[in-house]
This record gives sequence, C-alpha cells and structure tokens, in this order.
Amino acid sequence: MTGVIQMTARRPSSSPLRTRMLGRAPAGLGTSLLGGVLAAGLGLGALAVLATMLWISSPYPDSGPGGALRVAASLWVLAHGAELVRADTLSGVPAPVGVTPLLLLVLPVWLVHRAARDAVDGGGGGCEDGESGSVPLVSARTAWAGVVVGYLAVGAGAVVYAAGGALRPSWGWTVVCVPAVALGAAGVGVWTAYGRPRGPVERALRWIPGAGGARRFVPGGGLGGGLGGGLAGGLGGEDGRAGAVAVRAAGVGAAVLAGGGALLVAVSSVWHLGAARGAFVQLTEGWSGRFAVLLLCVALVPNAAVWGAAYALGPGFVLGAGHVVGPLGSEPASLLPPFPLLAAVPEAGAGTWLNWAALVVPGVAGALVGWFVGRGARVKGAGAGAGDAWSWRGTVGVVVLSGVVCGVGFGVLAGFAGGPLGVEVLARFGPVWWQVGGAVVVWVVGVGVPVALGVRGWRGRGAAAGVGAWHGEGAREVRWAALREVAEGEGEGEGEGGGGGSR
Repeated sequence: MTGVIQMTARRPSSSPLRTRMLGRAPAGLGTSLLGGVLAAGLGLGALAVLATMLWISSPYPDSGPGGALRVAASLWVLAHGAELVRADTLSGVPAPVGVTPLLLLVLPVWLVHRAARDAVDGGGGGCEDGESGSVPLVSARTAWAGVVVGYLAVGAGAVVYAAGGALRPSWGWTVVCVPAVALGAAGVGVWTAYGRPRGPVERALRWIPGAGGARRFVPGGGLGGGLGGGLAGGLGGEDGRAGAVAVRAAGVGAAVLAGGGALLVAVSSVWHLGAARGAFVQLTEGWSGRFAVLLLCVALVPNAAVWGAAYALGPGFVLGAGHVVGPLGSEPASLLPPFPLLAAVPEAGAGTWLNWAALVVPGVAGALVGWFVGRGARVKGAGAGAGDAWSWRGTVGVVVLSGVVCGVGFGVLAGFAGGPLGVEVLARFGPVWWQVGGAVVVWVVGVGVPVALGVRGWRGRGAAAGVGAWHGEGAREVRWAALREVAEGEGEGEGEGGGGGSR
C-alpha cells in the first residue's frame, strides 16, 4: 500500500508552468466565449433600446414591440455591411437596402475588438509576469476563437429572429459580412493585446497575390521585400522605417480626404439650407419622426464625407443607375426621395469654377503625403550614412506605396458607403469603389512624388550646407567656437563635480 501511495504521489511529471496552462485553458476559453456573447448582446441591446424608444414615441405605430425588436435586429445585421431586403413594397417586388451607415459599423467593430483584447488577459485585467517579462494569460487562438464563436452564436439567433420581419436580412450577404467583421475585429484585438508582433502580419501578407513583385518600389532590402514586406516592416522595427513612413503618410492622406469631403458636404448643405430644411419637414410631421430622421442623418455623416471625397477626387458618385454627380458635370436623378443630406447634391449641369474648386482637396492630400515622405526620408548627412540614405528612386517607391495603401483603404470605405436602395433606378447609390481607389492612387502619386523629391532635395542641401560651413570659408572660426563651447561645458561639469565631492 505504501508503494502504491508513493507511485501515485510521484506520477505527475509535468512542469509547473504546463500544469498551470492546462488548468487555465478551459477558463480562458470560457471567458473568451462570454466576451463574444457580451459584445453581440451589447450591440443588439443598444439598437433595441433605440428602436423601442422610437416605437413608443411614434403616434402611429403599425406593429407591436416584436416588430420594433425585429427592426433592431435587422439594423444590427446592416451595421456589419450586409444588405437587407424590404418585402412590403408598392410593386410587390422585394427591394434591397444596402447603404450601411458607417457610424453604425463602428459599434460592432469596437465591441468585438475590445472583447478580444480583454479576452487575452483572461478576464483578470492584466498579464502574468514570467521569466522573460509580461506573458498573456490566454493564447491568441483560444481568445480569438472564443470571441468569434460566442459572437456568431448570438448573431445567428438575431439573424433568424430578424428574418420574420418586414425588413429582413439577405442571407447571402449576411453569411459573408457578419463573420468577416467578427473575424477581422477579433484578430486585430488579439494582435493588439500581444503587442502588435510582425510575424502574423507577414504571414497574412503572403496570401496577397504578386506582393513580391513590388520589390523594386521599396528602398533597400530592409522592408522584407515587396509590398507585403513594406507593410509588415512598417509596423515595427528599425528595418521597417520606409514602410512606417509610407503607412503614416497614407493615413494622413486618407484623413485629409475624409475631412475635406466632410467640409465640402457642410458647405454645400449651408448653401442649400432652404432645400434641406424643406426636405426635413416634408418627410414627417411628428417630433418622434423628425428625431428618427435626425439620427439617420447623423449616422450617415461619415458616408456623406466619403461621397464628398469621391466627388473631389473626380469620379464622383452615383445617384441612381446612369446618373453620375461629379465636379465636371452632374446628372442627378429627377425622382430622388426628399432627404436633408441629398439636398446638398449640386444642381444638374456642367461644372463651374465653384465645382472645380473641390479638386483642391485631393491636391492637398497628395501634397501632404509627399511632404511626410520627404520629411521621413533618410538623407545623407542628415542623420544617415551613405549606405542608409534613400535614393530618389527609393523615395518615389515610398510615395507609390503610400498611394496604394491609401487607395485600398479609401476604396474599401467607398464600397461600404454606397449600395442599393431599391431596384431599377435605385439599384445603385454612392461612389464606385474601384474608381475611387484608382483616383486616390493617381492623385497621391502625381502630386506627392514631386513634393517628396523637393523636400528631400531641400533637406539634402541643408545638410550639405552644414558640412560646408564646417570645412569651407571661416571653418577655423567655426571650429574654434565649437571647441570653446565644449571646453566651457566640461569646465562647468568638473566644477559641479568637485563641489559635490567637497560637500
């Protein structure tokens, strides 16, 4: 019996760390699942409260509380970029609704991102201190999978519930968009919690077709080769300085485009203030209905900013099939629904100098991208050696990389900002994503390249002038003045040190 007890007591041979990890894995998975469930529940709850409040305050409610909750569930699906289908139309033909309010898209993305980031900590609000530093409590795969599964489990129930309403989700779009948002937001949240390592980004960029063919656009070999390596290197490390400059400049360009588009919409709305006020009053009479219209306008403000940027870039946007609105000419559809934001659309006809002034927005964006790249370029004599200095071809390559990143990002925004609002003439509203993305690349490269080369040359001349001041005329006086400053500094340091020693 004693031997049996001794053998049983000596049986566990795993290390303490392995034992702790095995004991912690189920708890980590449960916490991740709960985080995903809470993220979906909070998003649905916020929209349910809003829909219920509007239903209660409506003087003519045409459905019970179940109808309001189904509308909230449908709005939750729409917030993920999926299309909805309106069944009760006058013609009897179901009409798609695919314009996603970008402000609603922020809600699920932020909730899932936060849930995945917190799930890595195991719900304990911190990390365990190991031998090599701070160690996350839950593995990346466990946290990511748990949050996604929990989120989609609640989402599946919401989609099934919304399918019985008048505004029902489109199954094809829902199956693609809702999981895509959950997978992407949770992945970024886990990646952020682990300190944004480069390895996962590099592995993900390997799936980009032809990414290695862009090697010639990148200065040196520090970016890991190609467009994918430039993006991955720009996320951290000294080897990714060029990629970091490119990504930072692309972000500045996208921010300027969005801000400029919002400014154009604001100016045009003030210009057509009377028409906007008339559309607002014409839509509804009760205060609850006007409050609902106001909330919808606020949710569509980011969409309007993207539409304004698309207008300034040149391709413009579409208001119904075959009706394009751009700075060179506008053809708005004659049967547009009365809506305050649509009142800001320019009148039909050829563009004037007021319309052409919108082209300043992409010009400023491209110039700022070039300025940031030129300021970030490594110039010989200005903190960089001969081997680390960027050539003019390398500087052009970084501007091209910035244009591609900015174009892809803004093209995705343009795709989300538009969509159908019905059939036939209403089958297309908003900018065309590939046209907007291509125009961004053209503007950034066309304006940014000469600006970047000019800033780089100016910095190079300034560095050369500093070197010439040291070795050219008056060099003896410059050197003696520098030596005197150094000697005086050393004398003061010795005096302070001596005083401290005597004390």
